[in-house]
Amino acid sequence: MIRFLFRFIGFWLVAGGFVALIVDGTRSIAASALVFTSTGDAWFALSPGTLEQAERSGRTGLPLIWNSAILPLLSLPAFLLLVVVGLILLALGRVRERSRFEVSR
Repeated sequence: MIRFLFRFIGFWLVAGGFVALIVDGTRSIAASALVFTSTGDAWFALSPGTLEQAERSGRTGLPLIWNSAILPLLSLPAFLLLVVVGLILLALGRVRERSRFEVSR
């Protein structure tokens, strides 16, 4: 059941990453320059309140982790982060092949 959940969420994240890549590609063609939407900008566009709440709690609770780990992730292109996390979840949820030599009980 957990593997199915990992695969399901992974497929949706990879699909969302490709959608973000297409949006960035369209904007790049229109601007005649490379344009990437950062993860922080995408999060702010979708739900500004939750981003502000996460930033507030991150800066007061664990400022070292917020500054050294979360801020660099928020500056990555959105498509890259979505695809990488989706592929990791797909790898975690993959169905393992049974060996031809395994004896079934």
